[in-house]
Amino acid sequence: MTMTLHDIAFHRSVAELIDALPGPHFWRALQRTLGQYVAHDSWVALIFSEGRPQVLAECSGDDGEPDLLFQDYLRGLYLLDPFYIASREGRRDGLVRLGEVAPECFEQTDYYQRYFRLNVVADEVQINLALPGERTLCLSLGSRQVFRPEQIALLGLVQPWVTALMRQRLAFEPEPGEPSAPPPWQERLEQMARHVETALTGRELEVVRLMLSGHSSKEVARKLAISAETVKVHRKHVYSKLGIKSQSELFALFLQAQGG
Repeated sequence: MTMTLHDIAFHRSVAELIDALPGPHFWRALQRTLGQYVAHDSWVALIFSEGRPQVLAECSGDDGEPDLLFQDYLRGLYLLDPFYIASREGRRDGLVRLGEVAPECFEQTDYYQRYFRLNVVADEVQINLALPGERTLCLSLGSRQVFRPEQIALLGLVQPWVTALMRQRLAFEPEPGEPSAPPPWQERLEQMARHVETALTGRELEVVRLMLSGHSSKEVARKLAISAETVKVHRKHVYSKLGIKSQSELFALFLQAQGG
């Protein structure tokens, strides 16, 4: 069997990652190893669950300080994240691309324009591992450029051993505490609905979240098993109750409801 220096370096990197499993810098070492083969500009390791994501490790900002935009994400913007929504709607193991989970109008949303485009910039992929208790362990890689097909193919090739390392790493992570409650944006939006006596209904709140995450009226209708016309009626009622006229105003209220 003929092996190149590149092959030898790769096997050595995997061996070093196995040695690093118990240590505090495992996630950074894993990210750096992947970066030798698939260039990326940001990364985070976290666990999605019913409440706020549990961050295990993350890249720092350009100045070495915590990323302030990412803090906004953790305060409540994650509720609009296509990857988070996909993890709650159905368990997704393996390699997941943004294009597979992003809704039809994702790039037209305020979430995309005011957070994703600035923080992740162009593209994102995740290597996911389904966990007990309806949780998902995720290693997310963000890029200022769209990942090329050969990069995705390479990530697909290495994904099995990356997932295996992620599974083994869990034994060295702190025991999870009680899941953090989701931000009470629903209640706060209802408190803002002072223009009529009727509060926002549960269905209207579902429509709000799906609209803000980039789902078209047809996609919302399909997910909620209602007609597109009914979706438009719900949207009209929400705007009336909140005293607004646009989705940008709705997003601003959503941010206020997070305390952001």
